Amino acid sequence: MSTQKAPRRTTAKKPAAERTGVRERSAQATRDNILKAAIKIFARHGFAGGRVEQISRAARSYDRMIYYYFGSKEQLYVEVLEEVYRRMDVAERALDLEVGRPREALVEVVRFVWNYYRKNPELISLLNNENLLKGKHITKSERAQEYSSPAIAILDRILASGVDQGIFRAELNARDLYIMIASLGYFYLSNRHTLSAFLGEDMEHADALAHWERFITDSVLRVVCEGEVVASSGGIEALETAQV
Repeated sequence: MSTQKAPRRTTAKKPAAERTGVRERSAQATRDNILKAAIKIFARHGFAGGRVEQISRAARSYDRMIYYYFGSKEQLYVEVLEEVYRRMDVAERALDLEVGRPREALVEVVRFVWNYYRKNPELISLLNNENLLKGKHITKSERAQEYSSPAIAILDRILASGVDQGIFRAELNARDLYIMIASLGYFYLSNRHTLSAFLGEDMEHADALAHWERFITDSVLRVVCEGEVVASSGGIEALETAQV
């Protein structure tokens, strides 16, 4: 009596390209997790205080993977700074601005910057730390400047539209306006704790934050608009009423 062997089952191998794609996605996910963890650790402890083992533990990875993907702690820190700039750049590009209505578009930009700072405190912490280090690491970035260009370009178009309509002063430039908007929001939030103690009031209270947003917006409009336009508009409150 003869017996027949059951046919051997074969498992189809995945195509090489598919296997490579899976590995690449896994590697990218590991790299992204390390970068996210590094943003939190460096924001909390600064460059000197943020340790590689803290970052790898927070990323649920290993120290060697940080060196594999980034080369060094300093290069990881540089890419952290680049990443927080990149995220803001992406958010700025997503703004739906009607440049043909320059005052309204400018108000949207001011509010965006203020609220982005509020919602992303890690950005402020990282920039504070890097400024304490006198920009030692960000100057080694090859990408930092490319993230400032869209923001300046947006303001440049808004200013040009306002000048063409006789609403904005012609002598202003987008670079100066950007610094003004950024500084008014950044200083308040980065110094809110000491300001609260110094002024004896809660600078993080919702009413205080709302008041400062209106103050920034009104200040920018009064600097940018022609004198008679400012006087006739009544500042930001009148503009808000007109939009309702």
